[in-house]
Amino acid sequence: MTTATAETEIGCPSGLEPPADGVSIDPAPFVRRSNGLARLDLAVFGAKCAGCIRKIESAMNALPEMQSARLNLSTGRLSLVWKDGAFAPREIAERLDAIGYRAAPFDPEKVEQESDREGRKLLRSLAVAGFATANVMLLSISVWAGGGEMGPATRELMHWVSAMIAVPAALYAGRPFFSSALRALKSGHANMDVPISLAVLLALSLSIFEFFKGGPHTYFDAAVMLLFFLLIGRYLDHRLRLRARAAARDLLALQAATSSRLNEDGTLTSVAARDIVPGDRLLLAPGDRAPVDCVIEEGDSNLDMSLVSGESAPVHAQEGTSLYSGVLNLTSKLTVRATKSADASLVADLTRLIEAGEQSKSRYIKLADKAASLYVPVVHTLALATFLGWMFIGEAGLRVSVMNAVAVLIITCPCALGLAAPAVQVVATGRLFRSGVLVKSGDALERLAEIDAVVFDKTGTLTYGKPRLANREEISDETLRAAASLARVSRHPLARAIVAEAGPGKPAPDAVETAGAGIEGTIDGERARLGRAAWVGAESAADDDAQESWFRLGDAPPVRFRFEDRLREDACESIADLEKLGLEVEMLSGDRQAAAASIAERLGVKAWRAELQPQQKIERLEELKAKGVKVAMVGDGLNDAPSLACAHASFSPGSAADASQAAADYVYQGDNLAPIAETVVVARAARRRMLENFGFAALYNACAVPLAALGHVTPLIAAIAMSGSSIIVTLNALRLSMGKRRKS
Repeated sequence: MTTATAETEIGCPSGLEPPADGVSIDPAPFVRRSNGLARLDLAVFGAKCAGCIRKIESAMNALPEMQSARLNLSTGRLSLVWKDGAFAPREIAERLDAIGYRAAPFDPEKVEQESDREGRKLLRSLAVAGFATANVMLLSISVWAGGGEMGPATRELMHWVSAMIAVPAALYAGRPFFSSALRALKSGHANMDVPISLAVLLALSLSIFEFFKGGPHTYFDAAVMLLFFLLIGRYLDHRLRLRARAAARDLLALQAATSSRLNEDGTLTSVAARDIVPGDRLLLAPGDRAPVDCVIEEGDSNLDMSLVSGESAPVHAQEGTSLYSGVLNLTSKLTVRATKSADASLVADLTRLIEAGEQSKSRYIKLADKAASLYVPVVHTLALATFLGWMFIGEAGLRVSVMNAVAVLIITCPCALGLAAPAVQVVATGRLFRSGVLVKSGDALERLAEIDAVVFDKTGTLTYGKPRLANREEISDETLRAAASLARVSRHPLARAIVAEAGPGKPAPDAVETAGAGIEGTIDGERARLGRAAWVGAESAADDDAQESWFRLGDAPPVRFRFEDRLREDACESIADLEKLGLEVEMLSGDRQAAAASIAERLGVKAWRAELQPQQKIERLEELKAKGVKVAMVGDGLNDAPSLACAHASFSPGSAADASQAAADYVYQGDNLAPIAETVVVARAARRRMLENFGFAALYNACAVPLAALGHVTPLIAAIAMSGSSIIVTLNALRLSMGKRRKS
């Protein structure tokens, strides 16, 4: 993986607009202090690439006693930790201003609102540029086709109408590029928007000059067409980037906003989760989530621990059991004592892990950024060399020297370069969408094309994630109906599986559930129990390590209900397809060793690990990364979200938790795994098309620049060449849509 340290000092196009006054505010009132450390979270505006991350973090780390400076590009959040009193917080804003970025206190809602405004601005600019391109091109074609038959008066009218449309449209649509270029120049560096802005403004200026001079040709069409093509790519990148911001927000939603605190006099007070401190006693009713990490002091209940283990089977907890924040209480009231604050609890830790994973992806340098790092200095150098050559060597005079230098900038307008990646992304994402795969990250295709291995979560990914009755043939219809009448009063997944198998029916009227044991009630005048073997009065002799529940009616022998989590129908075939593509396959699971071993054996997966917590999964991914292995992660549970964000590329099924879908690069629909292998094939093909497009753009410039520098390029040739290069790049990208769809 290419690192940010290798990137040249070219900056990037702007992301979010800076604060309205153009100056970062003094962050001193928003600094948090504890244990001798000062902490500050800022929203940084204008950062959009790996080079921005490097410049901002380097500037912050240069401050005295700065211990940590981390910019999350997806959220725009700059997290800083330093020794309190080492410097004035105002220095942070001053340094950001000096390198061309603006900052404000981090507020997710305001950042989201600012991003929405930026998206609307890009969309309006795109619409204006598209309207102008369509109309000006019609007028230009009329001038070209008219040739010598068109009279001067008619041609002048065509140019006048073109000017009336193109000049205001280009000035309006070009604002995202102009403002970004201006900020880059003010901070002492050039970015991709500098030559774009120069090309647009020079094309307009030269066209206006030719128009008033009565010249036969103008460049109005080139200016608006360039903006239209580049705004397509810019808006696409903006929309894809928005999707990457939701993972941490969705996960934090699992942390209860409020909780009931028990006072010393026994009364209850509703408090915000952020105000809970270690030692507070809290009351968790059935259906409540633990707001912070805590330990049970009174009561016992069944808990949904899927946030930690990824497994849907409830866990029975009693006095002394430690609970993580986000854990769902299912059955009985609990009194707990807080052991951590909200900021130090598991959900907050998982959120930080997700942001750290997104940060790692943000450092990835895309092919377009690499091409831009070469394009900017080369084009400027060639244009300057052309001017100097004609001015001092050819002795052509100022006007001709400027005209030829401008011709170099115009004919090398990065239409083909700007479209090389976005055109492929549009076609590839469209093809995958038709196959049931949603692409959620702008550079996901490039990253997926580089992977060497695929790591799967087990439950809900390789399997359906829901228990199903496995020994139906051993259970009579009467026994199933009787057990279901008790199961209908419970939310336990095994009870739900019995109800699903039995179908509609009435619950036992006096059925009562005992946490950690089972359900008891009266059926046809006899006492009946459904639950654990010991509670029912059975001796579990199961040697298959399967999930089980026992039912007993009166004095009749107990009946065992055995459950299994089925493999997805095409799991074996899909893993074989991935291995045929040269990829290693591994399974990481939070489930028990025996259950994971059984699934791995059935799938033929040799590398697997079980009973892992979220941090341990990330450690395994980091271990593979240290060996140079680029990994794609496939997972569906809340506990998988940090791993999905950490991996080089990631997948999540459409049935997954919202936080997992938000953290993933791809979301695939349906019950099958076939879309994963298809997406890898499309990603590899897309990368080839991008490289081909960049190669063509380089070849086009190699041929066009000498002609322009030697003064042999007419406006007609420049317009045709520019349009032709964009068409060829687009047609090459469209080849992706002709690929055969894999069966899913």
